[in-house]
Amino acid sequence: MKIIAIIQARLGSTRLPGKVLLDLEGRTVLEHVIRRVKSSKLVNDVIVATTINKDDLEIVKLCANLCISVYCGSEDDVLDRYYQTARLFKGDHIVRITSDCPLIDPMVIDEVITLHVREKVDYTSNTLKETYPDGEDIEVFTFAALKEAWKKASLSSEREHVTPFIRKNPAFKLVNLESNRDLSHKRWTLDNPEDFEFIKSIYKNIYTKNPDFGMMEILEFIDKNPDIEKINQYINRNEGYLKSLKEDKTLNLEYIEEH
Repeated sequence: MKIIAIIQARLGSTRLPGKVLLDLEGRTVLEHVIRRVKSSKLVNDVIVATTINKDDLEIVKLCANLCISVYCGSEDDVLDRYYQTARLFKGDHIVRITSDCPLIDPMVIDEVITLHVREKVDYTSNTLKETYPDGEDIEVFTFAALKEAWKKASLSSEREHVTPFIRKNPAFKLVNLESNRDLSHKRWTLDNPEDFEFIKSIYKNIYTKNPDFGMMEILEFIDKNPDIEKINQYINRNEGYLKSLKEDKTLNLEYIEEH
């Protein structure tokens, strides 16, 4: 059984362009995400899935310098990008991580993977019922489920966000990991300048003392410094996906060929 983590990354963010290459205590955001995912005890391989856009060559160069495998695929059809990456790197189970999560906790990644393998389901996450902070989002799914979604998902939102087809399809078995404390109101993701200010403060105060800090250390720091959360508290969760739903359309899938 091979478990691979695929980190989707590109420079073309509309709200915070180039965010994955922003500096956090001497390393790029993407480098921190990669390092954290590689700290998982259950992930066998980590691959960055970027696009064929020439601007994303900067991501390819960074991955080369870090000796991290990279796949360049569709800019808009992220589902196809994931499928082609998983197919090439022969993953049996795929962990989906987005590059705007520099506070992702490898222990939570392993908890989701453990639940997924134990329950023998098609899809496992900690977002079916949101109890973790935004920015700790982890999804694990089988290659078979990914392939089925790749073949049949026809809405633009399903292809841009990878897993909606799986989550909405009753044919798939799903399971969710819940936190023992509801932290869903906390925003630890990187989409806006205010998010970056919040994350910079976390790194400045925690990373320099403990580079391997996790959720518990962040929560302890926030409990002692509650005002820090006001920086980005007003931003709604899942803004990007909600926007995609408003602009949804059915796509022509003639380019999909069986592999």
